[in-house]
Amino acid sequence: MDESGVSTMGHPCHNRYHGLMFQRLLLIFVGIYLAGATGWVLWSARVREKGTTVNLLNAACDPTRELWREINTRFVEHMERERGESIAIRQSHGGSSSQARAIVDGLDADVATLALWSDTNAIHKAGLIEDGWENHLPNRSLPFVSTIVFVVRKGNPKGIKDWADLARPGVQVITPNPKTSGNGKWSLLAAYGSVVLQGGSDAEGQEYLYKLFAGVPVLDTSARAATMTFSQKKIGDVHLTWENEAYLEVEEAKGALEIVRPPISVVAEPHVAVVTANAKRKGTFAAAEAYMRFAYTREAQDIIARHHYRPTDPEAWEKHKETFGAVEMFDVARLAPGKKGPAEVWAELNRRFFSDGALFDSIYTRLHGGGKAP
Repeated sequence: MDESGVSTMGHPCHNRYHGLMFQRLLLIFVGIYLAGATGWVLWSARVREKGTTVNLLNAACDPTRELWREINTRFVEHMERERGESIAIRQSHGGSSSQARAIVDGLDADVATLALWSDTNAIHKAGLIEDGWENHLPNRSLPFVSTIVFVVRKGNPKGIKDWADLARPGVQVITPNPKTSGNGKWSLLAAYGSVVLQGGSDAEGQEYLYKLFAGVPVLDTSARAATMTFSQKKIGDVHLTWENEAYLEVEEAKGALEIVRPPISVVAEPHVAVVTANAKRKGTFAAAEAYMRFAYTREAQDIIARHHYRPTDPEAWEKHKETFGAVEMFDVARLAPGKKGPAEVWAELNRRFFSDGALFDSIYTRLHGGGKAP
């Protein structure tokens, strides 16, 4: 039974001598059902009356913790100020693919803010996110986008300027595991695209990836773990990471690190979605929906830009675009020619690069003498 008592009202009455009572109960039930169609209104009134705090869990990809922490604070203040509602938001962070698997396996998240379309869609395929989720929120459920850049040591001692420099002998590259991390997948695709979209063949792209991963001393499971390896453990000459993570890493290093922008990189698309089945079961759907839509407000878009993600609202982008460096960014669909829509594109990319036995596994096996990729 939920706190409104609706489930008990749904039980049929079999006593023929109490027909009038049944009709009254039925009218009450219908009234509650129709009010529920307005979603927020019924939920909001119940919270105000009982002083309930609605708890939300945001399962997010690893490098977004600082961004969502500030958005959470502003959203909680907004709901209290504008609607008199009490909201509490918890965050769960990890590699994007790992987070998707956790939700499918039972992590009771109300929203998923992950690094890849394919990770969010895996939750949908498990029956937890509604059909057509990508078009439920504005801009294909993308309140922001990003790209992959390089972080190097002060003075750039290895002279790293472009993707080709990462495959030179003696250059150690830090990038997270593409089997578990969205950062890892985007970095691999950006690296491969830097070859094939500038005239190279598929074979040349594959060989380039082999040389790049030959210089990877450790594969962390997530973006933030890779940041710690590079910036705090001081392993590696160059770190492949999200643009926002690069800014944070350099800021915290206090002059010990620098950002290098390659001439070309990928448009990284971290989609957001309400985990419909969880939120409706918990009675938090209206709050979760409001939370995700808040990310598109001018206030949130300014926060997004301050955290060095690229806002997707056109006015917000015009306001902040000068703070972002110039990079030619390509759509990942260009790596899957002939495929239409994200479902076909990501099915092809996963088949070629990330599935068991695909290109990354073959590279790892080749490098480690038959060892299975972690």
